[in-house]
Amino acid sequence: MTIRWPEPDAAAVPQHTLTQPEVTVHRQPVVRPDRSVRGYAISVVVRAPSAPALSREDLDLLVHAEYEQLDLAALSGPKVTFVRATIAMLMNNWPLPATAGGIVLEIPPEFADQPDAGGHLTRLRSAGVGLALADYVPGGSQDALLPLVDFAKVNLGRGGTSAAAAIEHAHRASVPVIAERVDREARRRFCATYGVELLQGPLFERDAPLTERTFTPGELQCLELMVILGGDEVDHDDVLRIIGSDPELLIRVLHLANSSAFSLKSRVDSVRYAVILLGPRQLGALVAASLIDAGTDTLSGLWFVLTRAAACRTLAKDDAAYTVGLLSAVASQLRIAPVDLIRRSGVSDDVGNAVLNLSGPFGPVLAAVLAHEENDIAGVEATGLAQFDVAHAYLDAVAGALGTVTSLSDLDGRGTGRGSPLAAANGPALAP
Repeated sequence: MTIRWPEPDAAAVPQHTLTQPEVTVHRQPVVRPDRSVRGYAISVVVRAPSAPALSREDLDLLVHAEYEQLDLAALSGPKVTFVRATIAMLMNNWPLPATAGGIVLEIPPEFADQPDAGGHLTRLRSAGVGLALADYVPGGSQDALLPLVDFAKVNLGRGGTSAAAAIEHAHRASVPVIAERVDREARRRFCATYGVELLQGPLFERDAPLTERTFTPGELQCLELMVILGGDEVDHDDVLRIIGSDPELLIRVLHLANSSAFSLKSRVDSVRYAVILLGPRQLGALVAASLIDAGTDTLSGLWFVLTRAAACRTLAKDDAAYTVGLLSAVASQLRIAPVDLIRRSGVSDDVGNAVLNLSGPFGPVLAAVLAHEENDIAGVEATGLAQFDVAHAYLDAVAGALGTVTSLSDLDGRGTGRGSPLAAANGPALAP
């Protein structure tokens, strides 16, 4: 659905804010210590390099207008949606958007100085809106709001001493903590030491510990099939050969073709017909699910994999870039060295070089997508791609990937893979 915030007065918007600022939307996972996804943090970034400095009121109007266009249900799926709120959202009555996992408004630090800030938060809580203090620092006016919120967000970029004090102060008030900028293993260990409940930052860090992996015959077949399905021309005979040689994969293909998602009048018994019915994209998603189904949160993991792959393809305008994003994301999801995937999959040098060292024709595209996932605007711009283009390609990919994952989750609840990981992820485990 589209959020309907209270309409701003168009006449009150300064003209320079209507044309010059660049407005982009960012989305980051909020995860538990075991790396399972609790929700997604959505924020709007306004950049106006050629315009006069924007006032808080101007920024609020621009962010307000951008949220007006967003479909939060497509950005967060069944997870909790953490929204970086504007002052206007917090002080005005507005309809609660219908999202499956619920809404948590992140309260900017300056809101604590507003008249009757506590009264506004009490009203929101009574309306069922979750609340989080953004960039919490103890010892100031935010402390008075601690009893009224569900979370305190602590920025690890302020340094260990400052972060530790904020975490301990929030915990003494019995308020769970969300640590921001958890972008490397040392910060993850810091959060574990202080008992931080939720972590925000890149869900799959580039420097995450990698494990040695011996691929099973079934996994090797999945890798081969991923490469075939990601090519410009798909050889159906090769696809049928691989699927026919793996009984479990064959059953999964037939099961998906016969699922309620396709609403067929008669059952599909032919593997060849099932392959044609599903098509390369749906089969590719099913194969990716086969590779990552050992995880505890397969639905979110597969959503991440397909989003990165689709964003790379959109930006490069080349199907080979889809394979680049897919292999990169699968390696991150499984926390294995990308070189193992490249060696086993037999992809071209262009694809391999992009995944391994961000070089070649597809290297800048993957680098831009990785930087966007980390909210690294400078990193995106260093690739030569426009931040605006990357952000919009990624958001479109998020929505498209959600549709694919939803169809794979099997609406009748029977599951699609070994141990029905997608069905499990689509059940009570998705609740916040």
